[in-house]
Amino acid sequence: MAEFATVARPYAEALFRVAQNGDMATWSALVAELAHIGANPDVQAFASNPNVTPAQLAETIASLVKSPMSAEANNFMAMLAENGRIALLPEIGAQFVVLKNAHEGAADATIHSAFDMSADQVSALVATLEKKFGRKLNPTVALDPSLIGGVRVVVGDEVLDTSVRAKLQQMHAALVA
Repeated sequence: MAEFATVARPYAEALFRVAQNGDMATWSALVAELAHIGANPDVQAFASNPNVTPAQLAETIASLVKSPMSAEANNFMAMLAENGRIALLPEIGAQFVVLKNAHEGAADATIHSAFDMSADQVSALVATLEKKFGRKLNPTVALDPSLIGGVRVVVGDEVLDTSVRAKLQQMHAALVA
């Protein structure tokens, strides 16, 4: 949703600046966990309950977090609760990851494969893809049997499709034309 993205951006940028001055890995884990908690429908329903005070809401969410909560993180949660912005947590998390990846010169890559891939195969493929895309990739592998064979890689808005299905579609288009 465009409105969520617009409203969440300053929060994500502020969190990112705090993370740059601290431990980026710890903050990344915490932000991911908060995004996951904020996406839960029960948490969203609890957050929208008018009988729940902002302090109770912030305290409840903090109690759900397994990662250690620093004073800055508790202040952040209190501010979100006070302003009625708990629903933004998933979008804040997504934008935080984008900022972190841009800072590190990295990108998330989704590798769709027709078959299960071993860790060695993924490592070899990622090494090749990093050369092609010119940046560090954070891979996620998804199984997609409809590809028939090969892989389809999505990095941001770029797609590299070397699947059998794509080749068959190209051949079909050439024969029909």
